Amino acid sequence: MVAGDNFKVLQCGDPTGQGTGGPGYTIPDEKPADLPAAPVGQGAAIYPRGAVAMANTGQPNSGGSQFFLVFGSTFLPPEYAIFGTVTEAGLAVLDKIGAEGVDPATDNGRGDGQPKLKTTITQAVVAD
Repeated sequence: MVAGDNFKVLQCGDPTGQGTGGPGYTIPDEKPADLPAAPVGQGAAIYPRGAVAMANTGQPNSGGSQFFLVFGSTFLPPEYAIFGTVTEAGLAVLDKIGAEGVDPATDNGRGDGQPKLKTTITQAVVAD
């Protein structure tokens, strides 16, 4: 999880639970073309609160199982496909997780690490 200024995401989907694992395959990029430009940062876009987007390694076509949930407007390069949205009830849960912050034992010194509040996604719903 990262809960800094202009960067509020909870990254999920690592089958190893270590933050660096993947499924053993990758998928092609589907970069968003309609995100508004961020007011700062060269080439950054605004990923809106509630977006569910595909994570990648920074290399082309490197997405796999990891994804991130945006709980506050986040400035990132438009390199991450948005494939869903979080419901209002889900955002309330993300707000609680974000408010607790990062576990100091896992913080990499930049406010980036495992959330203090243990988090497990038990259900996702595909809606029309």
